[in-house]
Amino acid sequence: MTQPTAHPIPPYKPDYGAEADRLKPIDLPQPRAAYKMLLPGVMQVPADTILAISRKSSLWPMTFGLACCAIEMMGTFMSNHDLDRFGIVPFASPRQSDVIIISGTVTKKMAPAIKLIYEQMPNPKYVISMGACATNGGPYTEYDRVLQGVDKIIPVDIYVPGCPPRPESLIDGFIRLQEKIMEEKRMVG
Repeated sequence: MTQPTAHPIPPYKPDYGAEADRLKPIDLPQPRAAYKMLLPGVMQVPADTILAISRKSSLWPMTFGLACCAIEMMGTFMSNHDLDRFGIVPFASPRQSDVIIISGTVTKKMAPAIKLIYEQMPNPKYVISMGACATNGGPYTEYDRVLQGVDKIIPVDIYVPGCPPRPESLIDGFIRLQEKIMEEKRMVG
């Protein structure tokens, strides 16, 4: 007698009917692009980029006018130049400001006040030195009571040249500061 050959039993495959196409796994071209297929219209952006964009788009400068450059600085904030379009709104308190504009001749008598105001500002904080007097003493370099640049007491991020610089120069300084803020986010972490 011969033994009957055993037929292997096929594995069970459930029949989903019309649901079979919906339940079929999809092959994704790139694992990182999966969210684009699942959630169209959603952007994936790193958190440090969001923070840098929000910092650069909402600068609150504290104006510290000491001499004739202060008149040009005030002219920059008038409606003719409209710094509001850059998100730059002047603020009078150092506790809420993130940029300080030193415009004018810095004397040694005024230096401790500038340093104190700078220390009262929250981090991250930035400094714009506006004009020749704030940058290196300007025409008053031979006087011993004039500080040879505000960078001797606080760190300066942007120098705006001129005596006095035009409002367009200060606007250019703000644009350079915004670019610097976006570059700094790459250095974090």
